[in-house]
Amino acid sequence: MGPPQDHSYKRRRIDADETPSSGRQPSSLSAASAKPARFKPTAARDWTISVAVPTSVITDCVTREQRTTWAGRIARACAVFSVDEVVIYDDSPVESRPASTDHEGYTGDVEPAHFLEHLLNYLETPPFMRKLLFPMHPNLRSQGLLPNLDMPHHPYKGEWMPYREGLTLEAQPKGGKGTVVDIGLEETVTIDEELPPKTRVTLKMPVGEYGSPEPIHPAVPRTEGGYFWGYTVRKAATLSDVFTQSPYEEGYDLSIGTSERGQSLHRAFPEHKEANFTHLLVAFGGPRGLEYAAMNDPELSKIGIHGPRTKELFEHWVNVLPNQGSRGIRTDEAMLIALTGLRRLWDNS
Repeated sequence: MGPPQDHSYKRRRIDADETPSSGRQPSSLSAASAKPARFKPTAARDWTISVAVPTSVITDCVTREQRTTWAGRIARACAVFSVDEVVIYDDSPVESRPASTDHEGYTGDVEPAHFLEHLLNYLETPPFMRKLLFPMHPNLRSQGLLPNLDMPHHPYKGEWMPYREGLTLEAQPKGGKGTVVDIGLEETVTIDEELPPKTRVTLKMPVGEYGSPEPIHPAVPRTEGGYFWGYTVRKAATLSDVFTQSPYEEGYDLSIGTSERGQSLHRAFPEHKEANFTHLLVAFGGPRGLEYAAMNDPELSKIGIHGPRTKELFEHWVNVLPNQGSRGIRTDEAMLIALTGLRRLWDNS
């Protein structure tokens, strides 16, 4: 790699008399000057897709590297299918869990829920801000094995997107007011709002050459712009907590449980049958299935939900691949198969 080159002569110089009377400075990246991003917006949507994955997917792993690549495969599936929420639920016996865990140390073998949450959040974060938001940690020691998710909010430099993720800095704004934000470009931007350093913020970019980015709710790129804008991650102590601690006020209005004892996707969702939902949940089991998670859930045991009755938790109980050619399907494989089959419920393209 050669030494850095000075390309300042390529930038358009703005003389004092060219600055508009409002005093706003030219944007470092405008729709006119940047190349268009690969991603095109779809119809704006307020509906969401959630997946629930158990901690047991990594409990049989022997090494740190195996656990790390598992997290990468889960994240990759969620990115490819535009999943909005990932729930990591603990399906282990409650009495086998440690009373406390040092989260400053490696947690892959003692608290897999924390480990998966840590790596999934790391992967969802735009690469340019990971160093500041995720300091060195034993869980990230094998981060080189993790895949690139390449989601819309991870744009390349020079790509134009109407929205961008930014990280607030301690630098002093030129005008003395507002907050300096790093948005992954050579130049930072300044917003009018004053926010503490190291705060991740979603910005709506100005369309014209002049203007200031506007902080918005992280869901706006999806609900107003039609862009998939990454996933959120939450932990659930049990399978029942996946439902009872839903971030959505009315919970999930369509839930699907996956099991080799379920009916085929074709029978559960015939071609002519349309799915009407606002918040869809697809729950996956570990090596011993969702029934194992129900068996280890104290709240479900109280009401007799276990074994074959586990399917009563869901509107649909499906087998993602009947007549499989292998004795078992791994959870990461089931995610890809199920989301491929179910995608027509929300995307007819």
